[in-house]
Amino acid sequence: SFLALFVVLREDCPLDDGLRARIAVAIRQAASPRHVPDDIFVAPGIPRTLTGKKMEVPVRRLLLGMPREKVASPDAMANPESLDYYEDMARVLAERLGTA
Repeated sequence: SFLALFVVLREDCPLDDGLRARIAVAIRQAASPRHVPDDIFVAPGIPRTLTGKKMEVPVRRLLLGMPREKVASPDAMANPESLDYYEDMARVLAERLGTA
């Protein structure tokens, strides 16, 4: 299995090795070592419903290879364009993990 963490950062806050380490330590201390992600990626945004709820399940399904039109309705989203990144990332991760 592969655990990815997607973060949205301020413009003045790059994802460097130091920040990656601080995130990993915080997760390890607040949860457990098994919750520490295998990799951390900077995302341009988090998909949200019209009421502002994070759409974690549709992102997971996209990353598992389901087609975009089956995971979320753009009419129910505040920012449907945010799925573009995760759709592209699904292809990248599939190639990286050899599941493409």
